[in-house]
Amino acid sequence: MISDLLTTAVLIGILHSGIRLATPYLLAALGEAVSQRSGVLDLGVDGIMLMGAFAAFFTVFQTGNLWLGVGAALVVGALMGLLMAVISVTFQAEQGISGIGLYLFGLGLSSLLFRVLIGSVVGVSGFEEIKIPVLSSIPVVGDIFFNHNILVYLAYLMVPAIWFLFDKTTLGLKVRAVGQNPEAADSLGVSVNRVRYFGVIFGAALAGVAGASLSIGTLNVFQENMTNGLGFIAVALVYFGGWRPVGVLLGSLLFATVNSLQLWVQVKGIPIPSDLAVMLPYLLTIIVLIFATNQIKQPAALDKPFERSG
Repeated sequence: MISDLLTTAVLIGILHSGIRLATPYLLAALGEAVSQRSGVLDLGVDGIMLMGAFAAFFTVFQTGNLWLGVGAALVVGALMGLLMAVISVTFQAEQGISGIGLYLFGLGLSSLLFRVLIGSVVGVSGFEEIKIPVLSSIPVVGDIFFNHNILVYLAYLMVPAIWFLFDKTTLGLKVRAVGQNPEAADSLGVSVNRVRYFGVIFGAALAGVAGASLSIGTLNVFQENMTNGLGFIAVALVYFGGWRPVGVLLGSLLFATVNSLQLWVQVKGIPIPSDLAVMLPYLLTIIVLIFATNQIKQPAALDKPFERSG
């Protein structure tokens, strides 16, 4: 019955899970926002996340050190970003096709490495939940917001960090300028390619950590194609959020909460077809994007290669 979802315990569970499930979306989408604000559309996010997830899991599987796992995911993500930057910025290949190629590369390589180096699905001990002193004791609110693992907290701290980068730093100003009018930025002495390299590599590094948040922060296993298209949703969330960190946060929370709701619908055995329940978050994303695209304006130089005149 629908009323089974309206109890206090279930509502707290839905919101708590939504906060946690938003973590990989938020990290990947924030990174993609930096890349796109510099003018590079990286559709390889899902493949980067898969490689980051595998790197983190394999490192923890071998060493037992969770932070080494996060570091491995970050480095692998950055290297994937470097590859994307070389292809799309230096060689000026079509960015959409380059991104899809990078996605397929990450999907195939992560599956191959998994089969060769691990072979079967095994678990590791991931990050445990940390109760924030005092705050976690607040009725209802404490259970929802202040009882998560460290990667969840770090993901949400990245929102003000990226906002500060965009709006309060010289580097952020250069990123925005290059994504909006690279010719004008170049005339003022800004290295367009260097800034774009930064944007793509930084974004991919965050996508790698987003993958780690799945394999050693949430599921504590690695499976082939475990992201299941999550990276493409992250790209959509950048558009939903209007390339702004707070907008990306709201989109991530909305999508993850609806995803949490459909999981609880299945757990409670509510008579809604399971396929329809699984579709709910994706249907919501499509509907929201239909209305949001009329209200937002993408960076003018997004997906456009830059060549210095003269």
